[in-house]
Amino acid sequence: MAPNEGPVYIGIIRLLQHFGWKWVGLFAVENESGEHFLKKLQVMLSQHGICPAFIERIPLLLPLDDIHTFSDKMKSLYIHLTDIKVNVFILYGESYTLLWLISPIFLSDPEDKLNASLRKVWVTTSQVDFILIGSLKMWNLQLFDGAISFQIHSGDVLAFKEFLKSIKPLWRQRDGFLKDFWEQAFDCFLSNSEIPAMDMEKCTGEENLHSLPGPLFEMQMTGHSYSIYNGIYAVAHSLQALLSKESSQSKTLVDKIQELTDLPPFKLHPFLQSISFNNSAGETVSFNEKMEIAGGFDIVNVITFSNNSIQRVKVGRLDPNAPEGNELIINEDMIEWHKGFNQVLPVSLCNQYCHPGYWKRKSEENIFCCYDCVPCPWGKISNKIDTEDCFKCPEDQYPSETQDRCLNKTMNFLSFEEPLGISLASAAVSFSFMTISVLGIFLKRRDTPIVKANNRDLTYTLLIALLLCFLSSLLFLGQPGKVTCLLRQPAFSIIFSVAVSCVLAKTITVVVAFMATKPGSSMRKWVGKRLALSIVLSCSFLQAGLCILWLATSPPFPELDMNSLTEIMILQCNEGSTFMLYCVLGYLGFLAIASFIVAFLARKLPDSFNEAKFITFSMLVFCSVWISFVPTYLSTNGKAMVAVEIFSILSSSAGLLGCIFFPKCFIIELKPELNTKKQLIK
Repeated sequence: MAPNEGPVYIGIIRLLQHFGWKWVGLFAVENESGEHFLKKLQVMLSQHGICPAFIERIPLLLPLDDIHTFSDKMKSLYIHLTDIKVNVFILYGESYTLLWLISPIFLSDPEDKLNASLRKVWVTTSQVDFILIGSLKMWNLQLFDGAISFQIHSGDVLAFKEFLKSIKPLWRQRDGFLKDFWEQAFDCFLSNSEIPAMDMEKCTGEENLHSLPGPLFEMQMTGHSYSIYNGIYAVAHSLQALLSKESSQSKTLVDKIQELTDLPPFKLHPFLQSISFNNSAGETVSFNEKMEIAGGFDIVNVITFSNNSIQRVKVGRLDPNAPEGNELIINEDMIEWHKGFNQVLPVSLCNQYCHPGYWKRKSEENIFCCYDCVPCPWGKISNKIDTEDCFKCPEDQYPSETQDRCLNKTMNFLSFEEPLGISLASAAVSFSFMTISVLGIFLKRRDTPIVKANNRDLTYTLLIALLLCFLSSLLFLGQPGKVTCLLRQPAFSIIFSVAVSCVLAKTITVVVAFMATKPGSSMRKWVGKRLALSIVLSCSFLQAGLCILWLATSPPFPELDMNSLTEIMILQCNEGSTFMLYCVLGYLGFLAIASFIVAFLARKLPDSFNEAKFITFSMLVFCSVWISFVPTYLSTNGKAMVAVEIFSILSSSAGLLGCIFFPKCFIIELKPELNTKKQLIK
């Protein structure tokens, strides 16, 4: 009639998993059933990652005749009961097993203070009932406060409590059990007792079972009683079915009943197996194909009080027929834990949880339930308790300082709004206005000797190229897009090639003009605008060809650099082909070095206004800037790398503008007496 206890094993496992308890103590009665329980449960615990902190076998009887054995057992029990690491105990035994567990606490603390303060969670099987008997009925059961018990399912049988209230000691004279129970429960003796106790009062017969504390007598039907109740009615219904089957009219009802007294029990089995009826609790009673009662287990929360009363609250159910993993249904909010836990979910682990930011590393010295909490390595996080391993954040996020969560990276580029961007943009605009001013001066004084010297058109072209150089730096500011990434490096390269080509053409013009002044020189045919125009166009078109090839094969494009900086994702331009970028810069460097060499060789040519000297200084500045640019550019990233390139563009262009044109402007505006043909010829 009682359901198979097999599902209780998986119920215990599901309960431990539900609350995350992985370090539990096992108490089992020392008999064949207890050994079977331990053997089977240990295997299941291991399969589900749960470890027994200890296994304690409890004898059926207290060995009071052997004081050493008794003392050792009490000491062992006390050590396990007070283990602060183990907060969950699993108990398999009988009601008398409780005496073993209360004894070491009572012996070590006769005033019973420890019993109420020793906070543990007890998980018991259906065989254990929280009762006290005889002289031990005044012992305290608060050690088991908050216990969770797997009890055989029971229902509320109609009028059962009223029936209990109507019971009196002389209710049935032949009921010897009732007489003995009454005397023990109420500490009195009945008038028909053979040997009344001298220190006990006489029972009045008006004692009320409802007044007894829970450990002595419960007013509600327990699972065991419910099984007996259903069993009796199952037999009654089977006999009724057997009587109904008898169709012979020749026999009276008395004859049929007389035959039942001699009925072999096995003949009732077919009727029992197929029986199905509704009991007074409104539940259907039937047997399954294994001839077992079709029912499950109730999950009961046992709450004890200081007056030794007990309250049992159903907080869930164990359904053996439910899908795997869903056998246990429990209402966690209804559970009242031991008062020492202050209604905080108890923790029972070999060691404390590994908090977020740490991961569990198996401890070689202990079993698998024990582990070390190790901080996550740099660049990884763990955001849950007891994480098996740390993991990296997504590319657009980075680990927090505590390595317990991922934070969003901020997008980074050199914008016009920030101080560095404002400073560089202001510098570019300022130099552009300076270049326009110089160009205006040269256009206004275009008929003066200094302006006419060395090809006015070449001078205007150089000034316009420098103006565009300053303005091209603005392409590097702001959020990179498809168009800006596509244009900024080629535009910068071509414009600078035009500017440097003009400088080279100016220098060669000086050299050729000086050589043409020698008598009989063949260089006179090269003097004129055609040579300068040829140099500028050929050098510029070659750079333009390289840029067109670059854009056709592997054009630049915007990209997000997620890895260079930890907390920032850099929005930048990917140059497409690094080789082509170096080819373009290398060609520009070649032109600059060629201009510097030619200007350096021509710096001492006799002339009252030798432009080659100023070109030498300007190209020295230009080359110095771009030589230092290369290692600086390669060692930076993000907005700093862009700022380095903008600074190099501005400073090199400013060097050309200052070294070549400021001395001329000084003479034009402040020393006009030097700006004469006579002075120039001298």
